[in-house]
Amino acid sequence: MADNYLENKFEEFRSKPAAKKHPASLGTLLRRNRSYRGYDKSCVVTMAQLRRIAEVCTKVPSGRNQQVLRFKLVTRDTGADRMQGLYKLGGALPELHLPFPGTEPEAFIIICSVKEPDRWVNMDIGIAAQSMLLKAVELGLGGICIGAFNLSAVTEAFGLTCQPQLVLAIGKPAEQIELTPVHEGDDLKYYRENGIHFVPKIALDDLIL
Repeated sequence: MADNYLENKFEEFRSKPAAKKHPASLGTLLRRNRSYRGYDKSCVVTMAQLRRIAEVCTKVPSGRNQQVLRFKLVTRDTGADRMQGLYKLGGALPELHLPFPGTEPEAFIIICSVKEPDRWVNMDIGIAAQSMLLKAVELGLGGICIGAFNLSAVTEAFGLTCQPQLVLAIGKPAEQIELTPVHEGDDLKYYRENGIHFVPKIALDDLIL
């Protein structure tokens, strides 16, 4: 009887559908979506992953529905080495010379516009960048928006026919970042202690008018 009981329980367990893996909540994705300045080079970002990240821009809003943004996808195999030396990271921590050697990003999405920037284009860039970085986090990766880059050199290096506006670096993060709550008027400069990168964020009550 005991044998039959155990056999029946085992069959019952086997017949149960596998538990569904619930997607991460928006709150979780937002917490993980930090500005990473160091990456694990053992994780190679593929062109297929970059395409999945860029695909979100076929679904997001666009000012006046102009859809003027275009994207150059760059991997280790398609010229990521040409980006090195053309951008700067960690402007608030110049003494660290980020990224540290051996942690440079090796995948990029260069956001370009076929129209001269205006308030609508700039709005689209913000929406696209945030949406793509959230998708990167969903895929187990991370990234950073790079505004400090050599525009003419990047344009020439990749033969771009429209002007680059922002660069996203994409990779597997190799650093720990923590948010720390502050109040209106407090110092908002990010800093590092014991290898942890701290980012001050103004508390909700101080954000609401």
